[in-house]
Amino acid sequence: MAAKAQDFTAAIKDMMGAFPVDTKAMDDAFKTTATLSEKLSGVALEAAGKSTEISTKWTKDTLAKLAEMSKAKSEPADYAKAMTDFASAQAETAAENMSAFAEIAKKVQMDTVELMMAAGKDITEDASAAIKKATNDATAAAKKAATAAPVK
Repeated sequence: MAAKAQDFTAAIKDMMGAFPVDTKAMDDAFKTTATLSEKLSGVALEAAGKSTEISTKWTKDTLAKLAEMSKAKSEPADYAKAMTDFASAQAETAAENMSAFAEIAKKVQMDTVELMMAAGKDITEDASAAIKKATNDATAAAKKAATAAPVK
C-alpha cells in the first residue's frame, strides 16, 4: 500500500498565514519616538531662545557701557576711572549672565532626564504588550497548525 505524500506547501502556507505581522506595535513605537523627539526639540529650542535673550541683553548692556566709557573726559584721571568702572561692571554682568546660562543648562538637564525616564517607561510598556501579544498569537497559531496537520 502506497502512502500518500503530504502537501507541505499547503501546510507551510497555512502556518505562515496563522502568524500575522502586527504593524500596530511598529506604529506605536514610531509614534512614541516621534513624540519624544518633539518634546526634546521643544526643550532645546526653549533653551536656545532663552540663551539668545541673555546674549542679546548682555551685548546691549556692554555697548551702552562702552558708549559711556568712550565719552570725552575733562581730566586724564577720569579715563582711568571710566575704564575701571567699565571693567568692574563687566565682571559683575559676566557673573550674572553665566549664572543665568547655568540655570538654563540645569533646566534642560532636568527636563531631558524627566522626558527620557517617561519615554523609557512608555517604551517598556509598549514592548511588553507587543511581546505578550506575539506570544499569544504564536501559541494560538502553533495549536491551530498542530490540530490541522493530519497524523498518519
